[in-house]
Amino acid sequence: MKYVGIHTQQVRNNFYSILLLILFPIIMLAVVWMFLTLVNYSLGGYYDDYGNQHYTVDWDVVVQEFLQSLPWVVGIVAVWFTISYFYNTSMIRLSTGAKPLTRKENMRVYNIVENLTMACGMPMPQINVINDPQLNAFASGIDEKSYTVTLTKGIIDLLDDEELKGVVGHELTHIRNHDTRLLVISIIFVGIMSTIMTLATRIMVNLVRFGGTTTRRGSRDSKGGGAAIIIVIFIAIICAAIGYFFTLITRFAISRKREFMADAGGAELCGNPLALASALRKISGNPGLGRVNRDDIAQLFIIKPKLAAQGFSNFLSGLFNTHPKTEERIRILEQF
Repeated sequence: MKYVGIHTQQVRNNFYSILLLILFPIIMLAVVWMFLTLVNYSLGGYYDDYGNQHYTVDWDVVVQEFLQSLPWVVGIVAVWFTISYFYNTSMIRLSTGAKPLTRKENMRVYNIVENLTMACGMPMPQINVINDPQLNAFASGIDEKSYTVTLTKGIIDLLDDEELKGVVGHELTHIRNHDTRLLVISIIFVGIMSTIMTLATRIMVNLVRFGGTTTRRGSRDSKGGGAAIIIVIFIAIICAAIGYFFTLITRFAISRKREFMADAGGAELCGNPLALASALRKISGNPGLGRVNRDDIAQLFIIKPKLAAQGFSNFLSGLFNTHPKTEERIRILEQF
């Protein structure tokens, strides 16, 4: 693998962050446009003199509705993004049950992190520990105030000092490369599309399950109105799925190489590539977190576990995995 310096990777990830901030809103607005166009096509049209229905798109109406919805879409997404962006560390901590670690509580772990940060000349991040026997670690945060390295109790207890240095070095490299900020942006936008798709699917299922196409009187108008609602929701599901698909592709395009870069940086920082390879081999036997079953959180982990939860979003995310194969990462480290 061609060597890329820390500064080059930082510049590259800053560029990708700006690109994501531009590209994801464009994808969302394209999804809104597609939704309005399909709804107009499906529910519009006219009948000719022979009673045949012809479907057309009234572009004037589509443009008008798009312009009317634009401030709402932009406003909701902006509020959602702002809250998630600045409170992501707190949200991740609540989701994982992580607790801050002080020097008195575990001098071994604290000293390892402190010595490595001093070696690479970076500020000391916060250290969090999750009381979980499974093995994993991840970095999070968007700036020096929120940068955090989180370790499970299982990984602390199982790995020796050299292996733990390799893991901590890997996570510190993510912070130095600004990977964590890049991940936060992608997680937020993918999460928005996933939430819209999930909500629309649940509404659709409930309408069908509880007879949403009719009212108590069962009139023709109510049936037609109910059918129109189902059509609109079905179109929303399709559009959200397409938007989710493209946001995943965008995230996938920039995600996998960052793990190789973090492995290389971690190996260089701890001075022992074989120790990090040994750590990855141990972690691969029992990765994950018992209380966390969310794909957006799992993509932060040093090794992404296979999630037990099944769903369309997990299926799509599996097709575009954010982590390379652990065996390949170990093979490269053992060649250093």
